[in-house]
Amino acid sequence: MSQNHTGRSSQEDIAWCYDAVHRVSRTFSLTIAELEEPMARDICVGYLLCRVADTIEDAGHIPPAAQSDLLRLYSRTLDPTTDTTVRAFDDAVGEWLPGTRTDDWEVVDNAARAVGVFRSLDNHALDSIRGPVRELVDGMAMFVDRYAEDGGLRIQTLDELEEYCWYAAGTVGTLVTGLVSHAATEEQTEQMEENARAFALLLQLVNVAKDAATDIEEENNVYLPLELLHEEGLDHSDVGDPENVDELVPVIERVTDRAEGYLDGAQSWLEAMPETRGNTLSAWAIPFLLAVGTIRELRERPADVVEQGNVKITRDEVHAVCQQFVGEGSPPIGDLRAQIRQQPLHEY
Repeated sequence: MSQNHTGRSSQEDIAWCYDAVHRVSRTFSLTIAELEEPMARDICVGYLLCRVADTIEDAGHIPPAAQSDLLRLYSRTLDPTTDTTVRAFDDAVGEWLPGTRTDDWEVVDNAARAVGVFRSLDNHALDSIRGPVRELVDGMAMFVDRYAEDGGLRIQTLDELEEYCWYAAGTVGTLVTGLVSHAATEEQTEQMEENARAFALLLQLVNVAKDAATDIEEENNVYLPLELLHEEGLDHSDVGDPENVDELVPVIERVTDRAEGYLDGAQSWLEAMPETRGNTLSAWAIPFLLAVGTIRELRERPADVVEQGNVKITRDEVHAVCQQFVGEGSPPIGDLRAQIRQQPLHEY
């Protein structure tokens, strides 16, 4: 059993990665639970690499210039053509670690463990993960620089929102496509590559719509585009104020429209996916179907985004979706999508 420079076994670090994902992400915890090896390990590590960057980008206590420097330094630790070590990143980020660690900051503090596991992967996994993750990290750094004087992101247009969503979530589609494509047919690979962007943007745009009020409160980031806010007589500073709920609802609905427009492409991505390397349809169909349910809720009660802080589907519905994939065989994704779009699955 191999050991790293800390004396821990590599298996201990892999076990830590699985535990960390379950602590920081309910959605990805569901995904990884559906996967088998080696895909489960690859996705777990790839996700944690992205989570490190996401936590730094969202950190309101770190000045923008320091944020972008940290993100670019972190990106270089993943670049095999440089001599930047993960220890250099650890040293640089150390001064910004909060005194009381949340689970997210525990992941940042242990980035070396995730990077170490990443470097132990086979060449195919390394090549499939490295590019998308570095694109995400570098894209986040670019957006932090773009809005450095504002102290937080202030998205201007729908097109810019999609650009940001690509950097924030495009990794999901392209990374998974890369991992499974070597065992896919040419037709499957082509269909997945054409629709990977749709799957990623669907998930991220749903997050933007449902969390619009909490994003400004917790991160000082406003992802609702200014061009849409202006149409309702609002500015970025008005997002999250319950007194503006009537004007904010049409903006949330427009973002929801944009998300819904990617459902067909995301479904095509799913339907082309081969179940190889421990990959399973359920791992990615579950977050897709949960996004469908969230879109339904956003249509029915968009005001809750502002008045309640966000819009979520119930645990009962999450359980009902997951239960569809228990046992052999997979249910038709299109049929489930149509059912969930009408009402929660557990209410049928």
